[in-house]
Amino acid sequence: MAKEITARAVNYSQWYLDIVRKAGLADNSAVRGCMVIKPAGYAIWENMRDQLDRMFKESGHVNAYFPLFIPKSFLSKEADHVEGFAKECAVVTHHRLMNNPDGKGVVVDPDARLEEELVIRPTSETIIWNTYRDWINSYRDLPLLINQWANVVRWEMRTRPFLRTAEFLWQEGHTAHATKEEAISEAQTIHEIYARFAEDYMAMPVIKGSKTESERFAGAVETYTIEALMQDGKALQAGTSHFLGQNFARAFDVKYLTSENKEEYVWATSWGVSTRLVGGLIMTHSDDEGLVIPPRLAPVQVVIVPIPKPSDEIMSVAERIAERLKELGIRVRIDRDDKKRPGFKFAEYEMKGVPVRLGIGARDLKQNVVEVARRDTSGKESVLLDGIEQHVRSLLEEIQDNLFKKAMLFRQEHTSWVDDFDQFREIINDKGGYVYAHWDGTAETESKIKDLTKATIRCIPIDQEKESGRDMLTGAPSSGRVLFAKAY
Repeated sequence: MAKEITARAVNYSQWYLDIVRKAGLADNSAVRGCMVIKPAGYAIWENMRDQLDRMFKESGHVNAYFPLFIPKSFLSKEADHVEGFAKECAVVTHHRLMNNPDGKGVVVDPDARLEEELVIRPTSETIIWNTYRDWINSYRDLPLLINQWANVVRWEMRTRPFLRTAEFLWQEGHTAHATKEEAISEAQTIHEIYARFAEDYMAMPVIKGSKTESERFAGAVETYTIEALMQDGKALQAGTSHFLGQNFARAFDVKYLTSENKEEYVWATSWGVSTRLVGGLIMTHSDDEGLVIPPRLAPVQVVIVPIPKPSDEIMSVAERIAERLKELGIRVRIDRDDKKRPGFKFAEYEMKGVPVRLGIGARDLKQNVVEVARRDTSGKESVLLDGIEQHVRSLLEEIQDNLFKKAMLFRQEHTSWVDDFDQFREIINDKGGYVYAHWDGTAETESKIKDLTKATIRCIPIDQEKESGRDMLTGAPSSGRVLFAKAY
């Protein structure tokens, strides 16, 4: 099976597409730019969604749902916002079809044109803030901490499954607060939740930082981001949290009465992650043999493969192990397919990224052992049947930890600090990865570096110490280094 996957060193983009296809994660659809998320891919997203949902609710947020359609006039109320999304919007202009007069299929009924066009949501700030105007009256209604799980449409011409599609799944939080300080604190809290999820569950190291003005979300005062490094040396923006100031409150006239009986505009945030995380997971951990999934997000953490032709005793042992693993909260499956050979099954589960595989045959039972194979290192060992469940539980944690350490080591090996622009360009073009360099703080320099190298400022790192220096391109004074990389 691995021979059907293009090696990363040969063609990374094709390797990624091969993984998505051969691991059964997604297919192309009849709609250009959209994908069909298959059960294996959707199960990974479900695990991501469920864990994030728990984290949001633990921090006081609740879920709601808002319309897919947004009146076009709403997008005109916040100038920066509409400018940021105008070129990506899909627009509904009619509400009815009719039989084609020439008898061939259906056509749009010209008499069914909408009085006002509807935009299929590229993001929901406008429709939500129009609603919040009715929900918020006094300080007693604040803070309003709402999240929704939904799909959005951003018309993309160049697409790649999970990473960039015309329609994708995501969550979007939209909160309202009485003070600026509360709103900033909220945006930072979510920023930390995203970072914790990425590292603790995806085993994907991230750098936390804020975006430059030119890279901020359309309509935001401040955008916080988590950036992850993929195996081809490109960065992936894995999640963003935005402090929106009072921009949307003013645009939609959302005010509240303070405890001093004064009328004030509320302060806002929005934040989201999407199915792009599935792409990030693939590119962080997978190898030339197939998909690799961190155990905490794996739909099936352990597969038990009885060696044909399995006796009743072998199946009884397999079922007993499976039951005990389930009692420990481990997601386990017994392969009962008697049509495929063990070698094919082993290769298939390796391709699909199942973290641990247990093989049980007649010879194993005689020796009172189980063959244990781990996906992250391809290592195998024989483990005594007694205590196998505890061994597997510890092994899953070991694999989770090992994947994070491996990704962290890769990041360390592909991070550079430079002061010279020629060296910067050489590293960006040849080695890739993260580059810390001084920047003079101007949009003009930022744009020129992007034009010359295709590298962008991924973030101004939060944990980066202040260090005076000189911009590598202009020589102008700089108060600190920022993080550059080519990116998805």
